Amino acid sequence: MRKIFLFTGLVALTLASASCNRELRRIEKSNDLDKKLAYADKMYEKKKYQMAQTLYEEMIPVFKGTDKFEPLYYKYAYCSYYLKDYTQAGFHFKNYLDALPSSPRAEEVDYMKAYSHYKLSPKVPLDQTNTMKAIADMQTFINTYPQSEKVTEASVVIDNLRRKLEQKDYNAAELYYNLGHYKASGVAFKSLMRAYPDSDKSDSYKYMAIKAYFQYARNSVPYRQKERYETVVNEYMEFNDRYPSSKLRGDAEKYYTLAKNNIKTLENEQNKTESVQ
Repeated sequence: MRKIFLFTGLVALTLASASCNRELRRIEKSNDLDKKLAYADKMYEKKKYQMAQTLYEEMIPVFKGTDKFEPLYYKYAYCSYYLKDYTQAGFHFKNYLDALPSSPRAEEVDYMKAYSHYKLSPKVPLDQTNTMKAIADMQTFINTYPQSEKVTEASVVIDNLRRKLEQKDYNAAELYYNLGHYKASGVAFKSLMRAYPDSDKSDSYKYMAIKAYFQYARNSVPYRQKERYETVVNEYMEFNDRYPSSKLRGDAEKYYTLAKNNIKTLENEQNKTESVQ
């Protein structure tokens, strides 16, 4: 019985689809543009965006310059968005703004342009060009419409995107450390801390810079070790000034103490060598 119902449902769906396709082909061949536009709007309201998009695309050059163009192109841009073609959606939202900058819908469309880039933002390991575009577009939206109801939402989007960039930068700095490229890791962690000073992980980035510079000093040739251990000492002093209440302070201090002791040992060895000479 279940198979019969399933088969019947599939048949009904197929017949309905075929009927819609016949209707679409009939409308496409029609010379009645108003009727064609009305049918496109009907498909849009029924959320049949692919069919609506096909018809809208044909009528864009026909109605351009008329009072019907604005709502037509507005829905056409949204068709791409609802079909999850965010690249085309962003393109068409931008075109809408370029063509109709004074439209009452300009604020909404400007936000959707930025949001389309947000939807294109990839996973952390991938190229983040669209993430940076989305941040720039969202910030421009906030600057352009500071009183908009969407400002709070736009700010949340920016925060989410910045966390993604932060994670990507962290992964790169951590990879340098794990591969033994300690100088590059130290530089990367310091850059991470400067780029995201308000991050709740900022003290851990500084701590990792201290660790990386310590390993860099320890693996250096003897005559360069002292100056590089001094870098560790200076990094710790900055850490202590900036994050006096950090839970990582004790761990950071261990590297500071080791660096100071190693500097003292190196100085003693240098003094002995000079006294022999």
